[in-house]
Amino acid sequence: MTDLPIVGLGLGWDELKPGDRFKTIGRTITETDLVNFVNTTGMVEVLFTDTEYARQHAPQGGRLVPGALVYSMAEGLILQATLQHTGLAFLEMSLQVKGPTFVGDTLHVEVEVLESRATSATPDRGIVKTRNNIVNQKDEIVIVYEPVRLAANSAVIR
Repeated sequence: MTDLPIVGLGLGWDELKPGDRFKTIGRTITETDLVNFVNTTGMVEVLFTDTEYARQHAPQGGRLVPGALVYSMAEGLILQATLQHTGLAFLEMSLQVKGPTFVGDTLHVEVEVLESRATSATPDRGIVKTRNNIVNQKDEIVIVYEPVRLAANSAVIR
């Protein structure tokens, strides 16, 4: 049984071409997600911890979620979809928050490959840059970020 293919492995940099696009599965942000994140990071801003304050001051009176949590969940969705065994390093990114995210929102990530090339030093490794749109259940883009990653080629996982 050792010859069985493994499902859920990532994509090598050599399998990603500029212009490729894909969408992750969705994930709903729960109250527990917010509480755990706030407690873990120390982001005890009243907009995230005080429901009465949020009701009076947050957009639409909703239970706001920190952008850092939204981005982190998006990274988890992408990791599950494309980076198992191939993601080597997160090098840099730009990030823009476009709108609020609330507890109860369901998010997915729409990814477009902008660049994929071998590194000059080690050709079995590559640099991959993507544009990632985090989209809510209303089809609104709430965050756009462009990470640059170091990735292995597909031979590593096959």
